[in-house]
Amino acid sequence: MGLFVNILLSGIVQGMVFAAIALGLVLISRATGVVNFAQGAMGMFTTFIAFTLLTHGLGYWPAFVATLAIGFVFGALVERTLIRPLQGKPALNPVIVTIGLLIVLEGAAGSIWGNVARGFPAAFSQRGLVIGTTRVAFSHFDVFIVIAVAALVVGIVALFRWTDLGLRMRAAAFAPEVSRLLGIRVGRLFTLGWALAAAAGALAGLLVAPLSSFSPYYMDLNLVFGFTAAVLGGLVSPIGALIGGLVTGLAISFVGGYIGPDLEPLAALVLLLIVLMLRPQGLLGAAEARRV
Repeated sequence: MGLFVNILLSGIVQGMVFAAIALGLVLISRATGVVNFAQGAMGMFTTFIAFTLLTHGLGYWPAFVATLAIGFVFGALVERTLIRPLQGKPALNPVIVTIGLLIVLEGAAGSIWGNVARGFPAAFSQRGLVIGTTRVAFSHFDVFIVIAVAALVVGIVALFRWTDLGLRMRAAAFAPEVSRLLGIRVGRLFTLGWALAAAAGALAGLLVAPLSSFSPYYMDLNLVFGFTAAVLGGLVSPIGALIGGLVTGLAISFVGGYIGPDLEPLAALVLLLIVLMLRPQGLLGAAEARRV
């Protein structure tokens, strides 16, 4: 029973991290229709910036906030300089650009900080909590992860559902030409979508780094899991990203706990294939009619 509980708690924590990555993918996909394969690398690069700030004496929380702000600006710059010039071009072009950006960022991080794996400090203790007389695999830092990602999801949902800005962003994503005729600055909203997604990626990078070895490639596998979570949720909804993240996290946690950690990537692939075969639009996505 104790093993089951620990695996369950570990799956929830992993799922929340995957949800943060998936949320960034969903924001960009809804805003511009692009799947950003550099989402993990962007989070990795901003986390290395946080590491530099910490090693130069800046406190954890100032560095944390500064990293989220840097991620926000970084996302806006990527959209303005790399993605916007590709508007009207074949849909494959921005996908290739994001893959190229992934390679460039990982190479740049290795050149600047080295490829050696290192540790990254956590905001809170990573020692398991004691419930009654039993210590469980759920620490104060895990509690922080759950709260931080839940707050991010709530904030994004509130933005899209209950603010004029969110309404304009949804309109620009679904009908950009009509939105332009109505006076909405679609380009700025696309930039905002990328900026928010990059900030979500920076948060994910900061949450993942203390849980694993920290190197220029530490987000690659997490991006695979985050992409699986985004597809499970339908690539349209922040709530879908959260649900997809939890489903993915629990699935790979139980496979890793009971069968072996080497099979976790395979478990994510099998889960993705099952959902695509049974419900291609994702758990919360709506089927689209196509004229043939």
